[in-house]
Amino acid sequence: MFLVGVAVVVAVYGGLRSNQRENAERVMDQRTAMVEAAVRTETERYRSLIETTAAGISTDTDLTWDDFDTATAPLASANLIGGASLAYVVPAREAQIPEVQRQWRARGAEGLTLRPVVAGEEHFFTIFTRTLNAYSPQMNGLDVAAAPEAATALTDSRRTGQPSVSDTYVLLRDRNLPAAEQQRSFVFAAPIWTQASIPVFRGWIILGLRGADFLRGVLATVSQGQLDGELLATGRDGGRPVVADYTVGGQPDLQRSVDILVADREWTLITRADASHLPGASSTLPLTLLLTGSAMTFLLAGLVYVLATGRERAVARVRVATAELRVAEEESRRQAELLGAIMASIGDAVGVVDENGAFLLHNPAARKMLGVAADEDDPASWQQHYGLYRPDGRTPFPVEDLPLMRALRGESCDGVEMIVRNAQHSEGILVSVDGRPLDTSAGRHGAVAVFHDITELRRYENDLAVFAGVVAHDLKSPLTVIRGHCEAAVEDLDDAPADARGSLGRIILAVDRMAALIDTLLAYTTARDAPLRTREVDLGALVGAVVHDRTAHLRDEDQPHIYVGPLPAVTADPAMLRHVLDNLLGNALKYVQPGTVPRVDVTAHGTGGPWVRIQVADRGIGIPDDDKPDIFDSFHRAHAEAGYAGTGLGLAICRRIVERHGGEIDVADNPGGGTRFHFTLPISQESDMTKDDEAATRAALERALAERAAMENARLPGLGALPAAEPSAHDPAAARLRTPVPDHHPAPAGPE
Repeated sequence: MFLVGVAVVVAVYGGLRSNQRENAERVMDQRTAMVEAAVRTETERYRSLIETTAAGISTDTDLTWDDFDTATAPLASANLIGGASLAYVVPAREAQIPEVQRQWRARGAEGLTLRPVVAGEEHFFTIFTRTLNAYSPQMNGLDVAAAPEAATALTDSRRTGQPSVSDTYVLLRDRNLPAAEQQRSFVFAAPIWTQASIPVFRGWIILGLRGADFLRGVLATVSQGQLDGELLATGRDGGRPVVADYTVGGQPDLQRSVDILVADREWTLITRADASHLPGASSTLPLTLLLTGSAMTFLLAGLVYVLATGRERAVARVRVATAELRVAEEESRRQAELLGAIMASIGDAVGVVDENGAFLLHNPAARKMLGVAADEDDPASWQQHYGLYRPDGRTPFPVEDLPLMRALRGESCDGVEMIVRNAQHSEGILVSVDGRPLDTSAGRHGAVAVFHDITELRRYENDLAVFAGVVAHDLKSPLTVIRGHCEAAVEDLDDAPADARGSLGRIILAVDRMAALIDTLLAYTTARDAPLRTREVDLGALVGAVVHDRTAHLRDEDQPHIYVGPLPAVTADPAMLRHVLDNLLGNALKYVQPGTVPRVDVTAHGTGGPWVRIQVADRGIGIPDDDKPDIFDSFHRAHAEAGYAGTGLGLAICRRIVERHGGEIDVADNPGGGTRFHFTLPISQESDMTKDDEAATRAALERALAERAAMENARLPGLGALPAAEPSAHDPAAARLRTPVPDHHPAPAGPE
């Protein structure tokens, strides 16, 4: 007894020491989370402040120094950690510099001298400046174009209409300081657009942020002197330079790294700490417990010896315990019998395996559905023993992808389809399997699977698909005949009254609308029921093809301004994804004020995970706030009264397609006017494959899909029925071409 007690005390001592380490890890996670939250909060506050300031200044058509001073005075006491200065910046071409200088001197910029530093077509001058700390003097008239990093951020901000953050560099105002006092810094830039119906660009509000001061201020406040820190910023060229570091001493043995999205840039914060400096990582409790436990073990061993001499009492207690054990055993037996009766009587097929894959339970419905009387306890033999195949009926189902194996790995899955074909089911049956992990009260791990025979359901769906295709054909055939007769009548009735010819024209338009509605309804059904044929899709090439289809037929003077940023490869059904892009771009080109050249930006941003966020922003007529909650509903049209044609199903189809890919789609206002649609898609995980591997994988996928299609009696109409946004009197991009070309159109000269 004494030896066992000592062993337990030693084990507890080791557990406490391990717990101290776990406490240190947990405290490290908490401190890092606090620092991350502080950095996110502060950077979001900087972005929000300059965006709000820009919005306020945009309402003042004749901005003066007094106006700027009043608008920015609260920022001087806002405790902006690391903030150097806030400035109002305007663009000016070489020939405009004298006039711009006279204009802003007249508005209160005393002694303003615009000093172009670099040769270039356009310069960016600071007009009004507010310093945010004592050692930052006012420096009006600086040419921000002298810093390529800041100039790029200003250009991006003006183009997108959103705040932007520069790559790291030394601020122009700090370049006269000694090298030891210079810091790598950033500028936040927010564009200023007028509130007119056709916005006019007026300049930027920029905020200079010193990286070392910012990191030091955040860590000193939040980490309580326990964390080292290092801040890295991902530049537009893909590099990740170290912006600043902060050291508190010790021997760091813990490290964490978090990525933080700041406006349109990504920063990386690395924290380190010495575990012995963190709360809960060191104390005398384990040693005290070891000594105290050893003493108590000695006393307990003596007490047990005394109690063991009372034989009769010990025997009586054993009898009582044995009786209770027999009662518990009987209750367990009854529960097991009840569970067996329930499993034998239910119609759903259920199978349960232990952590090694050995079957613990197969109810009668499962044995009948699988068609094999004897169970196989080796998972490697399941495919051959039960005859399990992919839905194409030929490809053996990989063991690692079986629902029970996925459930044993802790992954839940629903609706996994497979073919069961063996001696009992020679023709094969299609089953849908749901798998779940299983933890028993005894601490054993396992998995449970429920099987559903969906053979008849799939036949019904196929029959319904054929029926839908036949109905669509039978509906469109009479419409084609009507249209043909009307066109013939128009050609033959040259001398007929204008009213008669106009009536025939209206009949033709009605026939076209009916045919388009039939196509749209088929596409609406297809987006929900057609099988997803996902593969790696070059999003840039696909957008380029859609842009070409929409604009290739237009004259040069009618070409819209379309900007397409860098786009990654995604995993998607290319036909369905093309429809989403075609619909959103078609809407952006259609819903504009008459006589206005459409402007569209297509960009992509990471989400910090395996998803990418694609954004289509326009400068059109926008969507009323009351319509935004319903814009993705079927047959909802926000601008029907304005004469814009459409069926009200385009965005509903887009939502179905995006959600079938596991993503989300939403809409918001564009700060510069117009609408901004955004949706998420999974990033392709195959982009690092070699060309040979990629070709082999694509060929195997195409073979599997072809084999599956061959065994189906019929399928839903193809995605060729997916319609584009319906053309209207305002739509300059109604043609449908099919040759992909690069997308970029030149940006307009001068301020937007």
